[in-house]
Order: sequence, then C-alpha cells, then structure tokens
Amino acid sequence: MEFTATELMKGIILLKLQGRMDITGVNKIGTSFTGYCAGERPKIIVDLAGVDFLTSIGIRLLVTNAKSIMSRGGKMVILNPTPEVMGVLEITDIPAIIPVYSQIESAEAVLLGS
Repeated sequence: MEFTATELMKGIILLKLQGRMDITGVNKIGTSFTGYCAGERPKIIVDLAGVDFLTSIGIRLLVTNAKSIMSRGGKMVILNPTPEVMGVLEITDIPAIIPVYSQIESAEAVLLGS
C-alpha cells in the first residue's frame, strides 16, 4: 500500500491510495495517512481508484479519521472507488458516514460548501 498527498485549491488535500487496504497495507500507511487528516477543519479527498482490496482494518482507518475530522469541523470524502471496493463500502454503509463521489469536481464542491 502506497499513497501520495497533493494539496489542491483552497486547502483541499487529495490522498491517492494504491494497493491493498489490508492489515499489512494499513500498517504501512496508517500513521502518515492520519497525519494528513490532522489540524483544524481539514478538507480531505481520499482517492480509492488504485485500491483493489479493502478489509475491515482499511474501513476502520477511513471511518476513524473521518469521524475525527468531522469533530474538528472538517470533511472527508471518498473518490472513485473500484466496483469491488464500492461493494464493500455499500455493504458496511460507509457512504452514510463518508460521502462517495465519482468526479473530483463534485468532491471539491462539497468540501468547499458549494
């Protein structure tokens, strides 16, 4: 599991994940991922287009950080999950906690309050 972080407009951080969000993958990126979710009112887009496998530990990483961000007045959204990953997200009702978008423009608009 790897990820890159890119700052977009108006403080939005895009975290692009690549690989398997299993225990090995999450252990590899967990601390760094959480670091990008820190601070006041963070605006985070998590791009899952490169994630081909998602387990409960990966869901935990996403949900824990999303709830922490919300408690500090920020927002997290998910972008472009593969059909397999989207299936896991839907079964576990994650879109009720973390909105899912297929277009980056929609994700940005939500984070900026448009």
